[in-house]
Amino acid sequence: MNNEIKILEVLDYLPRHIRQMVRKLPDATLASIEEIRLRLGKPLCVSGCQLEIFIDAEGKESASAEKAYLVCEDDLKCSLQLVCNFSMYSVEEELRNGFVTVSGGHRVGVCGRTVTENGKVKVLKDISYMNFRVAKQIIGASDKVIGYLIRSPDCIYNTLIISPPQCGKTTLLRDIIRRLSSGEGEHLFKGMKISLIDERSEIAACSLGIPRNDVGIRTDVLDGCPKAEGIIMMIRSMSPEIIATDEIGRREDADAIIDAVNAGVKVVTTIHGSNIGDFLKKQDLSRIQKGVFERYIVLSRRDGVGTMEAILDGSLNTLYERNRK
Repeated sequence: MNNEIKILEVLDYLPRHIRQMVRKLPDATLASIEEIRLRLGKPLCVSGCQLEIFIDAEGKESASAEKAYLVCEDDLKCSLQLVCNFSMYSVEEELRNGFVTVSGGHRVGVCGRTVTENGKVKVLKDISYMNFRVAKQIIGASDKVIGYLIRSPDCIYNTLIISPPQCGKTTLLRDIIRRLSSGEGEHLFKGMKISLIDERSEIAACSLGIPRNDVGIRTDVLDGCPKAEGIIMMIRSMSPEIIATDEIGRREDADAIIDAVNAGVKVVTTIHGSNIGDFLKKQDLSRIQKGVFERYIVLSRRDGVGTMEAILDGSLNTLYERNRK
């Protein structure tokens, strides 16, 4: 599915008049949009790689924020109703986490006033900000890295992708899964059975259990399940050779990864951070900071989304470094 169709999927969750404004943008601009932001009383804004555009009431690009359309309370209320399919209760748990994943794997971030109980968010109210993040599948996103991950025709290295938000880690992970699942002719890799735990429905973008994105011919998807529980379920039920998941961070995630590795299953996953040091500082992941991962891929936006900063081995030796000759 091309990126112009992806952005049209996201527009379905916006009020009709804002939908029409955005659709008036040039096709090239539409295809490059990564985020659409609604902020109460602030200018309507879309952004992408090296792109930030304000949109006026006529649907024209505006270099000046003062001339842009100002988002009103009704715009936010309408968008929220569309995102939750007119049932706030159905997405209450997701809202507590600050986002809702909609059909197509697109993530809608929300924030406003929180009500807490015992130090935890109980409910999110007075939502005044929404960020629509467009999920895009880029076939070939893993071209530069795939060779570093393959150990032999039927084995890979345990791999951790380290990346700040919105730097392409999920896009890279999705393409790695696709290639490791279907096989990689260039590297004589036959393909392996992959169990994908897609907690936020962003990787496979399942609809009624069927992936909307291409995640490979040997990939089994557990959609909407917490990572730690899902890893154990898949090991017991699907005999995977590789476990794949996105955005680990909890101690339970680390424990489940240890269980997978001890069961002889390879792991490919991601974490938020700017460098290997950020990963090593996370106390909840201390069990997997040594002796588990054999490849580390570090991403940034330095030269655009998905910039490959470095690839390290399990001993933190540099295998690839951006701009190194």
